Amino acid sequence: MKKEVGRVTEQERDEIQMLFERRNGLNELAQILTADNEDLYNRLVKDLGETSSKFQSWWNRMETKYNWEAAENGNWEIDFQNCVIYLVTPE
Repeated sequence: MKKEVGRVTEQERDEIQMLFERRNGLNELAQILTADNEDLYNRLVKDLGETSSKFQSWWNRMETKYNWEAAENGNWEIDFQNCVIYLVTPE
């Protein structure tokens, strides 16, 4: 089930969209990169960890700021087109 629980500003949306796209790009790169190039592999792992941490931190900050409804086994997602936040829960 998907329920609208709030909105964020365009600036906040832009911040999470950049982190979302960066994390996805790093995940794709991780699938094709081998540990043969140890330096590049280590930088990728470090960058992916930092980006994932910033991504989760954004959600934590916004939840505190806007006090969104939450649910056990639920997660929030954003519609980048209109800055709407949805709570997604199992049916």
